[in-house]
Amino acid sequence: MPAAPTVPAPVDGPPPPPPDPAPRRNALAALRPLVLRLHFYAGVLIAPFLLVAAVTGLLYAGSYTAEKIVYADELTVPVGDRKLPVARQVAAARAAHPQGEVSAVRPASGAGETTRVLLSGVPGVDPERALAVFVNPYTGEVRGALEQYGSSGALPLRTWVSELHRDLHLGEPGRLYSEIAASWLWVLAGGGLVLWFGRRRARRKVRGTAGRRRTLTLHGTVGVWTAAGLVFLSATGLTWSAYAGESIGDLREAIGQTTPTVSTSLAAGGEAGGAAAGEHAEHGGASGGAGTSGESGDRKDIGLDAVLAAARDRGISGQVEVVPPADASSAYVVKEIERGLPGKLDSAAVDPATGKVVDVLRFDDYPVLAKLTRWGIDAHSGTLFGLANQILLGAVAVGLVLLIVWGYRMWWQRGRGSAFGRPLPRGAWQHVPAYVLVPLMAAVAVLGYFVPLLGIPLLAFLAVDIVLGEIAHRRGKRSYGPAGV
Repeated sequence: MPAAPTVPAPVDGPPPPPPDPAPRRNALAALRPLVLRLHFYAGVLIAPFLLVAAVTGLLYAGSYTAEKIVYADELTVPVGDRKLPVARQVAAARAAHPQGEVSAVRPASGAGETTRVLLSGVPGVDPERALAVFVNPYTGEVRGALEQYGSSGALPLRTWVSELHRDLHLGEPGRLYSEIAASWLWVLAGGGLVLWFGRRRARRKVRGTAGRRRTLTLHGTVGVWTAAGLVFLSATGLTWSAYAGESIGDLREAIGQTTPTVSTSLAAGGEAGGAAAGEHAEHGGASGGAGTSGESGDRKDIGLDAVLAAARDRGISGQVEVVPPADASSAYVVKEIERGLPGKLDSAAVDPATGKVVDVLRFDDYPVLAKLTRWGIDAHSGTLFGLANQILLGAVAVGLVLLIVWGYRMWWQRGRGSAFGRPLPRGAWQHVPAYVLVPLMAAVAVLGYFVPLLGIPLLAFLAVDIVLGEIAHRRGKRSYGPAGV
């Protein structure tokens, strides 16, 4: 007789609850692998451009101090009892250097400083630069003459370093390197922040870690501390760029946020708010008379000292530059150039025949974007707050160099210290929800259009990645990583 089937004994209590469904990944968690892959590829391929920009930027930050040391004889003199009239100082400069035309004069503003008389059209001098003649304001002695470039008054040493940072002395083709660096720097900084704050707090600690984890933590920590500075340098650097800079300029013009200039027209007594001028306009070679007292051609000219006094009476103070009239229907321009003090950029136009101030432009009246652009450019170039600004720029540059070195070290450590590690698996984008992925792709497309040296390399990355993925697929080695990579 077959045995009766065994019936399990009843168990007291309620039945066990069904297993919980797998938790749904939020959009940020799904986006993290995509950010990680982009951060990896951009770091590997763009880092050489960033390294050059960081090293040359560090040199430029130190060039201000180096310039004062190298050209101390031209820039400084023993303090005297009384300064000579500016017109006599210009006459001394012209006696020593009669060729060319006076394009501007920068009277000595502080004790022990020299006056700069800027000459344009001097044979042997680059047409984009002026010959700065340095005059002792107390004795009229000419201390020397050097080429000067740009509105910040860069002398040969700083000019050389500036051009190295901007285009590696390769001209317009060389500017592509710096624009690529500026276009991608904010992407790397922003992606790094997303990855850092997505890590568990316990894994951010440096103490007690070793190997790749320690390198990663150092890389992330320094990245967080320097992220704001890196994004700022990226944004302000793009305003100097060839392609993105043009887009920024067009946008500002379209919304009425260009930088105004003081009107020099004498036809109707001057008109407030002249034509727009670019913040990066280098010192031009405006032709005109020497601006000394007496006659200038067939026109009466009250002279530099009277013009300067008239502008001072209207509140144009501190370090200034006086630009002679461009023609018979134009006025002198006296403008503040003290970039170390935010807002010291007022200017006035003065009638050369009567000394009447025909127009005044205050920095307070600049459009908002014009002010922000001016401050951003001056901070990027290290002139906004003088030495403190330059030290901060140097610190950010050193931080960027460390980030790049640690980034490549992490890549090496992923390969167990004997070879560079393999890239992160493909397919991370497939795990991003459509409601996040579609707007993200649209935003990237628009951004890539206005910042072409971000968009074009990104398209190149994607194209190469797709081709490599297809080759791997045909060889049967294609793999996609999980969303949690």
